[in-house]
Amino acid sequence: MKITSALVSVWLLLAALPVLAGTQVEGVRIWPAPDHTRLVLDTKDKVDHNMFALSNPSRLVIDLKNTRLRADFDKLDLSGSPVRRIRSAPRNGTDLRVVLDLASDIKPRSFQLEPNQQYGHRLVVDLIDESGSRLEKATRPTVTHDSSGKRDVIVVIDAGHGGEDPGAIGPRGTREKDVVLKMAHILADLINKQPGYTAKLTRTGDYYIGLRNRTILARKYNADLFVSVHADAFRTPQPKGASVFALSQRGATSETARWLAQSENRSDLIGGTGGVSLDGRDDMLAGVLLDLSMTASINASLGVGSSVLGKLDGVARLHKPGVEQAAFAVLKSPDIPSILVEAGFISNPQEEKNLATDWYRRKLAGAIMSGIDEYFRKTPPPGTLLAWQKQNQDGNRVSQYKVRSGDTLSAVARENQTTVSELMQFNGLRDDRVMVGQTIRIPSS
Repeated sequence: MKITSALVSVWLLLAALPVLAGTQVEGVRIWPAPDHTRLVLDTKDKVDHNMFALSNPSRLVIDLKNTRLRADFDKLDLSGSPVRRIRSAPRNGTDLRVVLDLASDIKPRSFQLEPNQQYGHRLVVDLIDESGSRLEKATRPTVTHDSSGKRDVIVVIDAGHGGEDPGAIGPRGTREKDVVLKMAHILADLINKQPGYTAKLTRTGDYYIGLRNRTILARKYNADLFVSVHADAFRTPQPKGASVFALSQRGATSETARWLAQSENRSDLIGGTGGVSLDGRDDMLAGVLLDLSMTASINASLGVGSSVLGKLDGVARLHKPGVEQAAFAVLKSPDIPSILVEAGFISNPQEEKNLATDWYRRKLAGAIMSGIDEYFRKTPPPGTLLAWQKQNQDGNRVSQYKVRSGDTLSAVARENQTTVSELMQFNGLRDDRVMVGQTIRIPSS
């Protein structure tokens, strides 16, 4: 009898092992964004799961195998999301079923993330806004115009990371995503207060946007410039100073630049994808057009980057004296000049302390704005208020040249100590071709 009781006890213990060996949901977070809502379940280990959507009423069912619930869904703030309620219940003795009651049908996507500095294992569920109504409302341009009818220069400011991606974390726990969002808001306010400019933000709150989607947003805004703001880290606490990066087609220009580029590009694992359409072009022509466009964008990026770096030199220590180039995915827009500003190394204790203060962020934002304005005052985009002001600022300072046989725009530019780009901007030319008898306006140097 005693032997039988012992065997029963062993059998019961073995039967309970799958439950004990399983994982558990330890926490939950939700990040509403304009084009999607991200639900994150903190799990003790990796978890096998199955997911399917139901209609009438709209629901999303998530079955987690061999999982127990240790989080409280009722404490989650669902405002601003399509989720109306989250229900859960054990299933088949060892599994957990989670049901999201939704306001409307959605397209779900799920994946798992490895532990990072801040979080452990996570199951991520994205609820995609297929109609695009929320994103369309968020990205609708609100460009102001001067009484002359000239448009503003549009600057899109991108606060790096966000939501489930905290970015770099300093020794005192300062998170990059928080610092750069605050700085982006300051910079946007400064730009919007400047006549002839309009600023737009890729993200206005604490949520994540894929790296490619950030450049897609810039294109939706018809941006003249894309500025991505970061405050990154290095392997050791010694590196410090602000930096400005432009895209390099050949890779990075320093070991730090290479490491930073790899770090930023890896974060696209929790984002989406996008691209540039060259429909109707054969492969060779599309390649040539893309190469020309990318080269022009990189040259413009280096120009505005140099102006910004020069202004930053007056308010902060610089990490390198010149604009660096690296293969940041967020800069790979072939038609929009793009720069990435590293406000400093958050891994450096002193710079972390500075970046956590409002006064220092305002100093940096003011310098960035000053550099942007310096660049666009010299080379304003055609049709903008700044271009109109430059062309009409002093009529007697503008001379004219009548094109003769054999003339080229580059020759005219050299003779008048200016550049082809400036002549094209000043005369509203789409390319560098000129015709005999054509009158070219020459700005005074």
